[in-house]
Amino acid sequence: MQLTPAEQTHQRLLEKWRKAMDLVGPGSTEPHFEDAAIAVNWIESEGLWLDLGSGAGFPGIALAARHPHLQVHLVESRQKRALFLKQVVQAAPLENATILHQRSEHLEAGLAMGVISRAYRPPKDALTEAKNLLQTSGIAVLLLAKHEEPTLEGMELFHVERYQIEGKDRRAVGYRKVD
Repeated sequence: MQLTPAEQTHQRLLEKWRKAMDLVGPGSTEPHFEDAAIAVNWIESEGLWLDLGSGAGFPGIALAARHPHLQVHLVESRQKRALFLKQVVQAAPLENATILHQRSEHLEAGLAMGVISRAYRPPKDALTEAKNLLQTSGIAVLLLAKHEEPTLEGMELFHVERYQIEGKDRRAVGYRKVD
């Protein structure tokens, strides 16, 4: 998959800082970038999006890079990871991305039109938190490896993007907040 210039900058900085900042495990970083890109390509939305537990920037950097009309807040509570994300956003540069160095529980309810997360919390917990942060008709996207889609009252499953990364099944599951 072709990376955007911002994603190429992200990859270069990740390779430079991955070990010193404990950003990703051993092995190639390419699967992380491929996973994030595929997971966000199908999204059609407007407004403010939150990437909960952004960590090394997946999938929030890809979301900002591939959807420049969105405002993307990368939410990360760990200081060294937040500092890394700030470097990426400045170097890329991604003018539509902001780093929020705080816990997601402290964000304002109903703040966002979209919430995305990958390996942030168990899927049901991530969906519950997303529901709290979303405006009505807002979208939550969970990146999942297991073959289960959590259910939650007030959140309607509307899209499942199925793909493989290194021969392993992956999914980006979309939910819409309903009244």
